[in-house]
Amino acid sequence: MRGMHEAQSGASVAELFSIMRRLLAPDGCPWDRAQSPETLRPFVIEEAFEVVEAIDAGSEPQLREELGDLLLQIVFLTEMAESFGPDDVVRGICDKMVRRHPHVFADAEADTPEQVLESWDAIKAREKGKRDRGALDGVPVALPALARAVAVGKKARKINLDWPDAAGPRAKIDEELAELDAAPDHEAEEAELGDLLFAIASWARHRGHDPEAALRGTLRRFGERVRVMETKAGEEGVELGALSPEDIDARWNAAKAQR
Repeated sequence: MRGMHEAQSGASVAELFSIMRRLLAPDGCPWDRAQSPETLRPFVIEEAFEVVEAIDAGSEPQLREELGDLLLQIVFLTEMAESFGPDDVVRGICDKMVRRHPHVFADAEADTPEQVLESWDAIKAREKGKRDRGALDGVPVALPALARAVAVGKKARKINLDWPDAAGPRAKIDEELAELDAAPDHEAEEAELGDLLFAIASWARHRGHDPEAALRGTLRRFGERVRVMETKAGEEGVELGALSPEDIDARWNAAKAQR
């Protein structure tokens, strides 16, 4: 895979910066000139998730397109900044990658992925400084909740605030289900639901699963099966909403057998 683009140096990124500068010029695009980091925030999130969707689809053409859309947002935000420019952004990440890979760019040793991660975390801690930094710092609040739960769990594990294996969170799931059933009101029910989801995310982490990806997969399959049902119903000239629960169940099972 890498051999297909070894001849490309990335120099064409400069053209995208040039285009964006033209769009943001006084006589450029009114819409682009009206944007701010705050207004671009939803676009950044949307494009990032479309990259994830392309990865899940296993489509390189789709991935190439979505990476370009995400890169546009990065270039857009960089060109808006007043205190830094594109070279500052690229130099910053280049320097970071060299510093945190001393086993490649210096004489440190790290022979396994686990050792690399341990070294990365240690270097990061030294760079950030441990003063006034909590054990859970560094996990973006804006992460999707399930992904954040996994990241928080990994951080908590470093201070031994975790179960030794998957049996612990699995038992916690049963405990939280019971507490959810016994919740006295809507507010308490929501709190217990959160605890249950956190326990499920912890179990998934211990089992090596990504709960965010698992749920996306389920939603994708659900959508595919609904479309099969809709197609079949359309061919028969019937409305799904007008069918009985029993008929819907039968159609769902038939669609599930196909997907």
